[in-house]
Order: sequence, then structure tokens, then C-alpha cells
Amino acid sequence: MANLLPHLLNGLSLGLLFALIALGFMLIVGVMETINLAHGSLFALGMYAAIFIVTPKLGWFPELQAAYIALPLGTRYAIALLLAPVLVGIFGMGLELCLRRTHGKDPLYGLLLTFGAALVIEETIRVVWGSGEKTLPVPDAISGAFLIGDLVYSRYRFFASGFAIIMIGLLWFFIERTPYGAIVKAGAHDSEMVRALGINLARLRMWVFGLGVALAAIAGVVMAPIWGVRPQVGVDAVVPAFLIIVLGGVGSLWGAVLAGLMVGMVVGLTGAYASEWSLLSMYLLFIAVVSFRSRGLFGKKSVLDT
Repeated sequence: MANLLPHLLNGLSLGLLFALIALGFMLIVGVMETINLAHGSLFALGMYAAIFIVTPKLGWFPELQAAYIALPLGTRYAIALLLAPVLVGIFGMGLELCLRRTHGKDPLYGLLLTFGAALVIEETIRVVWGSGEKTLPVPDAISGAFLIGDLVYSRYRFFASGFAIIMIGLLWFFIERTPYGAIVKAGAHDSEMVRALGINLARLRMWVFGLGVALAAIAGVVMAPIWGVRPQVGVDAVVPAFLIIVLGGVGSLWGAVLAGLMVGMVVGLTGAYASEWSLLSMYLLFIAVVSFRSRGLFGKKSVLDT
């Protein structure tokens, strides 16, 4: 059990972060009925935005750069954690403006546009930051390890898990306990009824897209020290996110959270004992669940079940 505990904790941490990535993906799919293939690239963009904010390269403003770098690393990291998702969210809202021409048309148009956007974002990252792997510095307070009995565990993974829990809780509160969240839920269930009630559906979609992208960027900032930062890291994020929302049931917040935990635990435990099976394990889990419950764990009954 002592040998198993670290792998269980790592799986739990990974599952919470997977859930955070998937929830932003789920919001966009639920309200806009569009599968955002650029979600992973925007996740990566959040990582690079955080690196720029923590260690900026301001060649034209050396005095400003020196003054900013003089700030404690913890302060710069906190600024990155707040500012990077906002910047990426604004970028995502601009992408949604491009997507508007695809609304009401064949879903393939939206897929192709977001796929093209993913390629553009990834190549832009390569041009600006290069193809090599980068590192996001973290404050000393959340780096290193701490001892719990005989267990040595990463302080940063503990921080990342706690942060993911807080963000999932805030998202639940926003959706379930605020009038704006009620509008988002209504838009996910019946967009035409929302329009009939006088709510600006185009504006709702833009803000939801921005929120979903910002959640991806937050996950990117938090996961940067765990996964490493490289242009193609978005692929490692978007595939589990898609599996998780289908596994949990499209439109179900707690379904996505539970599915994220399941995927994280399966990947974490399999990676510990049979690393070559770690990625395959989540696909096997997906096949096993969907074979018996096509709508996912908490999905609503559909024509697939008849």
C-alpha cells in the first residue's frame, strides 16, 4: 500500500487537471454545439503566455523589464496565473467571431476552422518561442517536496490539485448559483428558446467561448511545470478532454469531473506499473464504458439507447 499511495495521489492530481481542461471544452460543445479542435493549442498558448509574463523579454524597454524581474517570483507567478487566462480568453473571443459564419451550417465547417486555427496557433508559437522545450519557473513555496510519514510527495502537485478543486468549485457555483450560469445552462439545452426570451445569443456564445478557452489556459499554466512546455503539448490535452466529456456525458459538469478522475487514475496507475500501456489505458476505459452506456456516465437518454 505504501508503494501504491504515491501513484494514487499522482493519478488523482492528473485526473483533477484533466477535468479542468475538459470542463472548458464541455462548455463550448454544450452551448455552441461546436467541437473546438483548437482547445489544445489554446491550452499550450496559456503556458507560453505565462512564461512571457513570468520572464518577459522586453528588448525595447530594458528598464521596465529590470524593474519587473526584480519583483518576487511568487508575485510574477500569481500575475501570470491571473493574466494569462484573460489574454488567451480574449484571443478565444476573437476566434469565436470567426466561427460565427459557420453557425447554422454543416458542423464540418466549424471543425475545419478550429483545426486550421490550431495549426496556426501552434506554428505561431514555434515562430515566437522556438521549437525547444521551455520551463515555467515556480515559486520556492510550491516547489520541492514535503514528507508525510514515510511518503515524499511533490509540493507543486499538491498545489495544482488544490487549485484545480477550487476552480472546479467556482465553475460549479457560477453555473448553478448565478443568473448568468442559468442563462448558460439554458443556452446549452435550447438555444432558440434563449433567443426567443430576448437574450443576445451571439454575445452569449462569445462569452462562453472565452470562458471555456480561459479555463484551458488556466489548466495550461498549472500543468506547465508537470508536463513541460512545448508547441505540440496541446495534442496531449485535447484528446483526453474529448474522451472525458463523452465518457462523463456531454453537458454534465460532475460527469466530466468523475470521468477526469477515472482517466487520471487509470493513466497514473498504468504508467507506474506498465508505462507502455499508460496512454492506451484511457482508450480502453473509454471503450469499456461507452460499450455499456453509449451516452456516457451522466449523459441524458438519446436515440443511441433505443
